[in-house]
Amino acid sequence: MKTNIFYLASVLLALISCTSASSTGKFLECLSKQFKNYSSISNNVYTPINSSYSSILETSIQNLRFFPSDSTSKPQVIITPKHESQIPPIIYCAKRTNIQIRTRSGGHDFEGLSYVSQVPFVIIDLINFSEIKVNAEEKTAWVGPGATIGSLYYRIFEKSPVLGFPGGNCPTIGLGGHFSGGGVGLMLRKYGLAADNVVDARIVDVSGRILDRKSMGEDLFWAIRGGGGASFGVITAWKVQLVDVPETVTVFRISKMLEQNATQLVHRWQHVAPNLDKDLLIAVDASRQNSTIEVWFSSMFLGGIDRLLLIMKNSFPELGLVREDCTEMSWIQSVVYIAARFPIETSPRVLLSRSNPFKGYFKAKLDYVQEPIPVSGIEGVWRHLVELEAGQARVEMVPYGGRMAEICDSAIPFPHRAGNLYEVIQMVTWDEKQNEDSGKYISFSRKLEGYLTPYVSKNPREAYLNARDLDLGVNNVRGKTSYEQASVWGKRYFKDNFDRLVRVKTVVDLENFFRNEQSIPSVSLALRLDCVSVT
Repeated sequence: MKTNIFYLASVLLALISCTSASSTGKFLECLSKQFKNYSSISNNVYTPINSSYSSILETSIQNLRFFPSDSTSKPQVIITPKHESQIPPIIYCAKRTNIQIRTRSGGHDFEGLSYVSQVPFVIIDLINFSEIKVNAEEKTAWVGPGATIGSLYYRIFEKSPVLGFPGGNCPTIGLGGHFSGGGVGLMLRKYGLAADNVVDARIVDVSGRILDRKSMGEDLFWAIRGGGGASFGVITAWKVQLVDVPETVTVFRISKMLEQNATQLVHRWQHVAPNLDKDLLIAVDASRQNSTIEVWFSSMFLGGIDRLLLIMKNSFPELGLVREDCTEMSWIQSVVYIAARFPIETSPRVLLSRSNPFKGYFKAKLDYVQEPIPVSGIEGVWRHLVELEAGQARVEMVPYGGRMAEICDSAIPFPHRAGNLYEVIQMVTWDEKQNEDSGKYISFSRKLEGYLTPYVSKNPREAYLNARDLDLGVNNVRGKTSYEQASVWGKRYFKDNFDRLVRVKTVVDLENFFRNEQSIPSVSLALRLDCVSVT
């Protein structure tokens, strides 16, 4: 151990002496001075000369389209701190040496902003902040941002079979980004978003202060639950409210081809799904199969088969659901089956894996539908899916209504509540061999986006931060970004809540240290008073 520390210190000194004029060298030199015992952090500091650098960088890259191919877009340093107290010195040294910070929890950012930048930057990788403490009696849990949503589900299951959490469907998503962006999941019609169920948090701000909900204040606490935590600091822990789930839930997955009336069923689904019992969510997933379209109707119902069949008979008999289509199971089994897409008999321990089997190359866009799309419009979507010659395109639809329609648009920064029937996400994927033609697939996604324009929300055309899309607009890579420029994308993610986010940002990070291509900007005092009116 002593030899290893001596070797790392020698490498560090050599690097500093060779690159003393570089931002990297200055940053590392600052870091060595800020830690009284540098060996406490040295084993968690990785530069390109470290043998582990590449594996650490690659571990959490989920969209391979943004795998950094040259040194200019790679981090100069990756730091994987183990303790909250190790983060303030990193922020201090990054500020002092004019290096940006990117914070990474699970690496699922659709546009790779947690691990790619065109300016000098370091990554604070929160993978070691993965502790989960569940209090079943209080129905709460403290969770680290580096933990995955799957691991949270499993740790809840260990404590109680009748508690759950309304988070997302992909078990390898890091909780840091998921909570701070909103968090859509299978129980949103019953309990809202993941962020709606956050009751406390800990954050390291730009001054290096470690704050909880009480000390950060309600404005900042409001902002980080759906407004993007990376704009405001480094979040080190979240406290969430757990929710009640029944001992038995029911799932079904029904496939319909175009020849089996799939188009008319999707058209009918639009009218039915947002108005069903809160315990029931039915999602739609459509993709090309050879020269036709296959549509899956997938559901999780918080109850038994008998009540589900009665609801479906009264509300959506056209789907033809019968008892044989349904399977009763525990809530944790339903997560494994629906979210993780494993066979029913798979052990829930699979949720602890950080390995994402669906990692690949993709481009995605998300819209909100406020009036049912006519049959002709749905048929047009199918034509687009079929015409893609290579790769794979799919369209997924998740209904809102229920609890989502009851929560005020300004309760947290996520504003897409009442008035939206469902979200529709379109995604095109391709493999490594096809990556040379990535432009073709991205163009396809933009073409489908254009086709959907008449059928989705308007003024603004709403979008969702956790389905980040840089096509919506970006901040300046260098220099200041105006309120007007950021509003182009900010109003689409946050609508009127964007103004309050700007005010909070200006108060807590006036110099706009925590920034990326779509971070909340800070503005001058005059602009804040004249143009950013909030309550």
